[in-house]
Amino acid sequence: MPVRRHGGVKWPAELKRAVQAGGYACGANTEQDLGPMVQMRKKDGNMSLLDGKKYHIITFGCQMNEHDSETISGMLQENGCGEVPSAKESDITIINTCSIRENADKRFFGTLGQLKKIKEKNPAYIACVCGCMMQQQHIIDTVKSKYPWVDIIFGTHNIHRFPALLEKVYREKQKVLEVFPDSAEIVEGLPAKRLYQHKSFVNIMYGCNNFCTYCIVPYTRGREKSRSPEDILAEVRRLASDGVKEVTLLGQNVNSYRGLTESGKTCDFADLIYRLDEVEGLLRIRFMTSHPKDLSDRLIQAYADCDKLCNYIHLPVQSGSSAVLKRMNRKYTRGQYLELVEKLRAAVPDITISTDIIVGFPGETEADFEETLSLAEAVQYDSAFTFLYSVRTGTPAAEYADQIPEAVKHERFNRLVDLINACSARKNAAYVGRTEKVLAEGVSKKNDRMLTGRTEGFKLVDFAGEKSCIGQIVDVEITQGRTFSLAGRVKEPIPGKKKE
Repeated sequence: MPVRRHGGVKWPAELKRAVQAGGYACGANTEQDLGPMVQMRKKDGNMSLLDGKKYHIITFGCQMNEHDSETISGMLQENGCGEVPSAKESDITIINTCSIRENADKRFFGTLGQLKKIKEKNPAYIACVCGCMMQQQHIIDTVKSKYPWVDIIFGTHNIHRFPALLEKVYREKQKVLEVFPDSAEIVEGLPAKRLYQHKSFVNIMYGCNNFCTYCIVPYTRGREKSRSPEDILAEVRRLASDGVKEVTLLGQNVNSYRGLTESGKTCDFADLIYRLDEVEGLLRIRFMTSHPKDLSDRLIQAYADCDKLCNYIHLPVQSGSSAVLKRMNRKYTRGQYLELVEKLRAAVPDITISTDIIVGFPGETEADFEETLSLAEAVQYDSAFTFLYSVRTGTPAAEYADQIPEAVKHERFNRLVDLINACSARKNAAYVGRTEKVLAEGVSKKNDRMLTGRTEGFKLVDFAGEKSCIGQIVDVEITQGRTFSLAGRVKEPIPGKKKE
């Protein structure tokens, strides 16, 4: 499989020491062993040590983690493994972790503790942990000291090596730890078992260079690396030919995408969107996450020019106060953010906008918070992910002296949520009577007699319709607007009129 290199990487000495002290074997014996090593032995006729094993994956966190889990699943299936719905039924369980919020940490350790009983009943059972939390040494130390039933620890930069690490455990009967602080390569051509047949995630870049003072991601995902536009286009074309109608382009900050073409020219994110808009069979393009400081006028124009680019953007603001934004190292002001929103709505009047907001960042005053409320009121978000600030060990904000008391955070959080929910309910109510094109994703989790899907503007819709609609874009008449979703029914064609 092709490997794109972006500079050099060395075996970290501190990892060697940690491995030797913790009873784990190194995943690779030498620096030369750090290559792809995805062992798809089925292809050359040899039996894999993994053949016939049953696996279960538990995923915490963002879409990037979800897509990483799809890749892990795809690699295991190419090695003859089969997926099962629970850890109890599996021979191998993988927990893919998230380190963005403190709550995710707690959920991970709670889940990890539940695997102990399975290991006690079945000593051959293999417990694996990976993802962003494993990129932090204090987390690795905790897992080694308090959760000795874990067999494999690996990180975000060597997912492609997981089958090799797993075979090493089966072959040598020894626990394995392999975590690299960063990676100089992008491994192309990895298999993935998609969650949906009709839509797919597509990584366009990895890592982050922004270093927001509250965020651990640059330390767990490494520096930015962009895939080549040709590799991305080839993947999207393959997906479209396989029935995928919608792709979501993923990156910690997609707006800073800078891929090199085969001719050595730089392709920015807007260029990539224009090229993807020409892919035959593809109907919808989405992306996340978008950093306001890098949102270009040309990308805004792409919303007007590119038919397949959905009229929706997730544009995290984090705070409505310029003073707080400066302490967060966000590199834009309140006024600049509002100007971007104005430009987006001038280009596409019906665009839907969602955001992320952190409440209780260190030093946030009541006046700062009031600015966040007034910004949310001014923008009129369709939805928002709201978070209480949580200390992330290793980030600059964790060392700030002026931490906000929990009681104050919660009081402000409740006020913000009330405002956001009222706005969402009001905007959703305006959809009643409209006909929206909805990509039917499957049966509703809330009512198995209903289908569920998304509008172009990313509105969740539960609607009455036949299961044959799943995977199709259908016209849905909206009958109800709720706070967090819409309800409707498939619109019947007018008698005697041909369907377009």
